Amino acid sequence: MISTFSLGGREIPRVGYGMSPLARKTAENGERSAAIELLRYAFDLGVRHFDTAQFYANGTANELLNEALGDVREQLHIASKAGAEATPNGPAPMAAAQHPADIRRAVEDNLQSLGSDYLDLLYLRRMDMAPGLLAPEDQRVPLEVQLEVAAELRSEGLIKGIGLSHVSYEQVESSLDVGIDAVQNIYNFAHRDDQPLLELTQEHGIAWIPYFPLGGSVYAKLPRVTEQPEILAKAEELSVTPTQVGLAWLLKNSPNTFVISGTTSRDHLEENVESDSQVRSRL
Repeated sequence: MISTFSLGGREIPRVGYGMSPLARKTAENGERSAAIELLRYAFDLGVRHFDTAQFYANGTANELLNEALGDVREQLHIASKAGAEATPNGPAPMAAAQHPADIRRAVEDNLQSLGSDYLDLLYLRRMDMAPGLLAPEDQRVPLEVQLEVAAELRSEGLIKGIGLSHVSYEQVESSLDVGIDAVQNIYNFAHRDDQPLLELTQEHGIAWIPYFPLGGSVYAKLPRVTEQPEILAKAEELSVTPTQVGLAWLLKNSPNTFVISGTTSRDHLEENVESDSQVRSRL
């Protein structure tokens, strides 16, 4: 059985699905039917939380979600991001888009490609610190200004909840009065720099939805969780995969943690879901 956590006033299964790898592969090979079938299978397995962005393969992620699961939209919890935009012909796949007008436009673009009237969760994706893309000087906007427009979007019903991504402890602490539903930072078994921030979110009932849950990022140069001796030993002991142990550790570590591993494989999708339903309780 998949465990749940209250996110936006709804009990949501804590094993979600990250759309970036599937969108990237589909944009490259043009094969949409397999991607749509995989998303429907994720839904059949009990996945309800989908982490996406308009800048994932220039809208491909959202289009796939709409085509695959648009008919069950009310049963989904869709989280997207603002603060960046796709640059298909640029030196990097995305660029900073941090101004209030950019935030609003990102929401409108997301809604159009998703075929939806609202987002369940909008992350304000900050670019203040390494690793990753840093906002140039003309894109450096105070978080407080972004929170104002996010609160307006929430009042208008275009988004239901506000999240923060790639942020500091101080930024989250100063935003609590606005009402924050989720925080998304780098965190995994082998990289726990944000442990104090995780504890802050747990204290305030905020969902903790880390990206790079298994490490291994090229740009962040993170150690791979699946290569850690403790993970390998536990996987052998339980006769499960290192991936399952790495994800199960996150879910066991704190009750407000979600995992949003992306995959283009049916077998890996099953493996991810089983990390909660079968492995977590055995750690």
